[in-house]
Amino acid sequence: MPTGWSNPEQVTEYLSREIPYRDVAEGMLLDALPQQIEGFIDLGTGDGRLIALVRERHPSAAAIGIDFSAPMLERAAQRFADDPLVELLDHDLTKPLAEQTPVDVVVSALAIHHLEHERKRSLFSEIHSLLVPGGVFANLDLVASATPQEHERFRHAIGRPQDDPADRLAGLCEQLDWLKDAGFQTVDCRFKWMELALIVAMKR
Repeated sequence: MPTGWSNPEQVTEYLSREIPYRDVAEGMLLDALPQQIEGFIDLGTGDGRLIALVRERHPSAAAIGIDFSAPMLERAAQRFADDPLVELLDHDLTKPLAEQTPVDVVVSALAIHHLEHERKRSLFSEIHSLLVPGGVFANLDLVASATPQEHERFRHAIGRPQDDPADRLAGLCEQLDWLKDAGFQTVDCRFKWMELALIVAMKR
């Protein structure tokens, strides 16, 4: 039987999860992007939810969605079957990103927190290299709570009786520092509710 992200049942369960204020944070992510976008990349695209949101506001923008889960990519392919401006790539984010033509924006939602911390740091540098000058990286993701008690409160708030074994949560402040170390000039947390945070970084 398939396990992990290759398991269609696990993918269905993951996509059914509800996080309070996610729609608010997604709206703020869209507001943080440049007014004009020719191309963007979505890391850990899943079923293509974030690509669809960005392209509702920027319908002429070409999108590249990157994921390694076959069931997720299948759902995304169904969503964008008739859209020639969306390309889906099978790639594991634990491995270095393939070289791409520089883009205006890189986005990600609820994906990068699954990576080990050293890989997060190297990925931030790769994202910086993928962006044109003035480009924006917007990451809506989970960050570590300040205390175990606060983590328990968050888990209870989202209805999760146990930790997700795939999670590798890093603190908000250290991730802001990692982005600065990667070369981003302006780094900010635009939204935070418990462990859900929107981090926005701009390339010089």
